[in-house]
Amino acid sequence: MTIAEVSKKLNISADTLRYYERIGLIPPVPRNKSGIRDYDDNSIGWINFIKCMRKAGLPIEVLIEYVALYQIGDSTNEARKNLLIEQREELLAKINELKETLEYLNKKIERYDEIMVNSECLK
Repeated sequence: MTIAEVSKKLNISADTLRYYERIGLIPPVPRNKSGIRDYDDNSIGWINFIKCMRKAGLPIEVLIEYVALYQIGDSTNEARKNLLIEQREELLAKINELKETLEYLNKKIERYDEIMVNSECLK
């Protein structure tokens, strides 16, 4: 697939795709005889992985480290797993913080609902 096709299919700009490759966020994309990027299933898989991890809030630096470890090979399986476990723990902590914040907001909203109901009763 061309960069334009991938961009459209995955809803990510061509500039972002080039940037991801340039900084090592995704492994080098295969190229055709003319030197034009020719995205294969493996490349698409990496892009989807990075998009998912970025949505989860993982820092670019951590993802670059993960990709670098992957490219070294199977000897880094443990390190990659530990990196993902660490990020999962951080994500779980953020989720818990968000749950607490949501709970607080819900209580505030309920309080306003009570105030509004009580003021309606007084009319």
